Amino acid sequence: MTAGIGHNGGPELTGLSWRTHCWRAARARLVPVLPLEVVRLRVRRAAELGLEYKTYAGIRASTGHDLVAFLFSSNALRILRTGQALPADRAAKLAAIQSAGLIGLALPPLPATALAQAAPMLTQTHRAPHHLATFAEARHRLRELLGKTPSDTVLLIGDHGLEAEWCAAGRLAGYLPAERYFAP
Repeated sequence: MTAGIGHNGGPELTGLSWRTHCWRAARARLVPVLPLEVVRLRVRRAAELGLEYKTYAGIRASTGHDLVAFLFSSNALRILRTGQALPADRAAKLAAIQSAGLIGLALPPLPATALAQAAPMLTQTHRAPHHLATFAEARHRLRELLGKTPSDTVLLIGDHGLEAEWCAAGRLAGYLPAERYFAP
């Protein structure tokens, strides 16, 4: 069998154990060894944000930045209409978050003011991008509401696949499903 385009003519890397060894060796060279105190600080920061350490470390590694804010869709907060109360489990989780902005995104027909009334611990509330908005429209809306906050320092907590697309459109730090974030 002849080698295809891009093949360097070296041996075939067949076999699961060899590929596993190569992957582990490459990963070990890639991941820096962090001092224990840095790891402790990051574990503490993950707890302050209400995140599992593995999730926080993954976001931190992919963006190179700490999280400074969360975007919560009204779906993720389980506030779907005016006058509806924020569920107790979600209220407790939001109240425990330290040193991060909490931004609410009200999905129609819910107005942003109703979301602010239902969840007063949110530092800001805005109208969410329309669920059928184009990629460019969603990006513009998210940049508009984030203002000067760097988008790769903001984590989106959502409850619908269409909301997950806002992460790419807004170049956000990541997307986390509500059931995972608010899990007991």
